[in-house]
Amino acid sequence: MKKLVLMMLVLFMGISLQAQEKKNKNAKAEIEVKGNCDQCKKRIEKAAYTVKGVKSAVWHQDHQDLHLIIDETKCSLDDVRAAVAKSGHDTDKVKATEEDYNKLHSCCKYDKG
Repeated sequence: MKKLVLMMLVLFMGISLQAQEKKNKNAKAEIEVKGNCDQCKKRIEKAAYTVKGVKSAVWHQDHQDLHLIIDETKCSLDDVRAAVAKSGHDTDKVKATEEDYNKLHSCCKYDKG
């Protein structure tokens, strides 16, 4: 009886681990991205699209967020955050370097505080 219970437990754990590892090819997500204007919108969206696996990227100025659809088998949200930060815009987890931020046009310089 103990062996049967142990086998069932091992089987259940194996199935649950497989379910957790499954990656979505059309995962929807939002990340916070700082910006000010239409130039920022174009730059942020263009940076997101440089990441292989990004299917849709739309930045909303009023909410300061980037709506994404990504293929999780090809990229992660951290990949997108890094690309956007490299373009000069802070994200919720990855901040732009001073060098990248200083390359922004004067109207695009958001409050880094």
